[in-house]
Amino acid sequence: MADERILVVDDEDIIREIICSVLEQAGFVCHPMRSGAEALQVLDSDGGYSVVVSDVIMDGMDGLTLLSKIRAKYPDLPVVMVTAVHDISVALAAIRNGAYDYLLKPFEREQLLASVRRAVENRRLKLENLAYQTKLESLVSARTELLRQALADLERSYDITLEALGDALDLKDAETEGHSKRVTGFTIAIARAMGLPQDRVRIIARGAFLHDIGKMAIPDAILRKPGRLSPEEQAIMQQHALLGYQMLRKIPFLHEAADIVYSHQERFDGSGYPRGLKGDQIPLGARIFAVADTFDAMTSDRPYRAAQSISSGRREVERQSGKQFDPEIVKVFQSISEGIWIELRNEIDAQSSSRRYGVGKISRN
Repeated sequence: MADERILVVDDEDIIREIICSVLEQAGFVCHPMRSGAEALQVLDSDGGYSVVVSDVIMDGMDGLTLLSKIRAKYPDLPVVMVTAVHDISVALAAIRNGAYDYLLKPFEREQLLASVRRAVENRRLKLENLAYQTKLESLVSARTELLRQALADLERSYDITLEALGDALDLKDAETEGHSKRVTGFTIAIARAMGLPQDRVRIIARGAFLHDIGKMAIPDAILRKPGRLSPEEQAIMQQHALLGYQMLRKIPFLHEAADIVYSHQERFDGSGYPRGLKGDQIPLGARIFAVADTFDAMTSDRPYRAAQSISSGRREVERQSGKQFDPEIVKVFQSISEGIWIELRNEIDAQSSSRRYGVGKISRN
């Protein structure tokens, strides 16, 4: 314990000299102070002390006041109190205020040394524990960051997988790419305007992007048929919601998105398919998607009709509020300006134009 610095505070010169003499003979570095105020100034300018040894009764700032100030500013610095007052209440007050030890004058040399050595060791152990905790927290933080990066990389790989699934569907229906990306962008815009958390928006976006994935299982003769479908063919086409759900539900990161795929053809009034869900029975993501999907369909060119204007599409969505669509979601949709929808559509179409190929097919819901 050589070179451990001890701050000795006592307003009696002889007592300071005796304590410092004992400590210095034992190898400690002793710094005597005649008042509590001086001691605090030294601690504020130089915090490299291992222990404070302070008298209780002193002129000006007494030892208990000094103790409370040290505990408040330097909680890891042990304080040994010494006094000639044999009053148990004073001793209890010192201990309650955080004194490490309490010595009665006159004390033996070995009593003083034993108390100071224990205090030094106690501080050393506290500092080692603090350093260990700091190192552990740093290690945990570093590993948490590595895990976060790994999860982010994994999520990016998932999104690449989604792109691959979308490309596979494009091979069956050349119109799907532009529609899927636009309706996903529109769905995200509505979800964000609703104030949904980002992780929730991400799940809903995946469901919107993959809403038609079940069409991969629909025979080409039906999916690509240029004319009107027969009732039997229409029934097969309507299976795409269930088929898409069955494709995705066993993939862990797409489990929630699969519910949106399963429900994307449901209507708020219960007249949709495949389960005839009504109102809040329909997943929120599917209710948001329904507005975005219909809006995109009405404002996009089709082989059998030209696109309607943004204004006309907004009026049609409003007209179907409470029937096809959730009225609360319609309110949010209508709160988004026409300019936003135009900019969003143009940006998505520009990104998709380089990848779009073939001629548009009739979109069959």
